[in-house]
Amino acid sequence: MASKHIYSTTNLSDLQLKEQGKCLFSARKYDDAINCYSKAIIKNPTNATYFTNRALCNLKLKRWDLCCQDCRRALDIDANLLKGHFFLGQGLMEIDSFDEAIKHLQRAYDLSKEQKQNFGDDITLQLRLARKKRWNVLEEKRIHQEIELQSYLNRLIKGDMENRLGQLKLNDNVHEEQLKEKQQEIEQECDDHIKELNNIFSKVYERRKKRDVPDFLCGKISLEILTEPVITPSGITYERKDIEEHLQRVGQFDPVTRVKLTQDQLIPNFSMKEVVDSFIAENEWSLDY
Repeated sequence: MASKHIYSTTNLSDLQLKEQGKCLFSARKYDDAINCYSKAIIKNPTNATYFTNRALCNLKLKRWDLCCQDCRRALDIDANLLKGHFFLGQGLMEIDSFDEAIKHLQRAYDLSKEQKQNFGDDITLQLRLARKKRWNVLEEKRIHQEIELQSYLNRLIKGDMENRLGQLKLNDNVHEEQLKEKQQEIEQECDDHIKELNNIFSKVYERRKKRDVPDFLCGKISLEILTEPVITPSGITYERKDIEEHLQRVGQFDPVTRVKLTQDQLIPNFSMKEVVDSFIAENEWSLDY
């Protein structure tokens, strides 16, 4: 709901409206800021930044659809607008459009490198979160499919037992005592198969519960599984491309210890690489994590 306070916007230019919106945003008066950005858009509908500014307000207010709508309009004007991709990725993630969210967050990350804009770890954290949420959704789908498969196989075993029992009763050459013995044999065989089947699925479920990548196997910056780990003089392990990018764009220091650090001090961490490769070999699902 819009604020009851009225801010004078009479005869203001679109730039002035943008600045007023910025002040209102800083004061967390998001609805009032949206009002200013909307008026700025009316005065100048070709400025993509006004749309991303309004999108960020809607993002703060958890109006995901409106956020995405403004981001798409901004990207129609400027396809390389970093914030357009970044905010759109976050909005899409909140409405469970994970594939598209990851696409836009990855584009935002690539643009931040191309344009040498420093967003710290904000983009990589959102990208990691989107991938994890997508993984969780896919994992739930896989679990549901496995439950359906288990139920289907149980029904097949029981159905086979009933068919065999039915055929047995139609056999006139089997005496009553033999019939009971055969019936017990078939029923026991069915029970054994069901127990064995359910035991297999139980083990799968137990292994699935342990599906998590240990933090020490992930880079400190991107939070992705390490592929080319390097260690600093401080003893901190990073993904090479992440720490090199940090040194080039942010500063010549270790992000964790803040100790002075240069690229030539980075040493390949072969021990960690061996541990990561071993983990991936035993847990192929982690490649999609």
